[in-house]
Amino acid sequence: MSASTEKLVILLTKGIDSELSSVALTIANGGITSGLKVFLFLTSTAIDLVRRNGQQMTHVPPLDPLAKLIEDFQAREGVIWACPPCVKARGYEAEDLIDGVIIAGASAMHAEIKQGAATLSF
Repeated sequence: MSASTEKLVILLTKGIDSELSSVALTIANGGITSGLKVFLFLTSTAIDLVRRNGQQMTHVPPLDPLAKLIEDFQAREGVIWACPPCVKARGYEAEDLIDGVIIAGASAMHAEIKQGAATLSF
């Protein structure tokens, strides 16, 4: 029996120093294209992806630049959560992050998983 879901939660721990962040955002945007509601939960160095101008530092050809991937994701109603302790550990405040990022604990992610969201980790 196959279960179906309309949501995808992606846990991302890789930051601007890893090509996996671009891969994760490409897959996230593909999920939206396929009709899924997609959520990113950023922890560890992935927080730097949403630090103002941080995403400008990464481009992994032939993928789109990371800044464009994030912009497209948000424009298409993708949700980005940033782990509160991870934000704090880097000395960031909400105003240090790009617009639209929600500082939210793992409970936000768990709520979607409990409702049947598929999950991926990078």
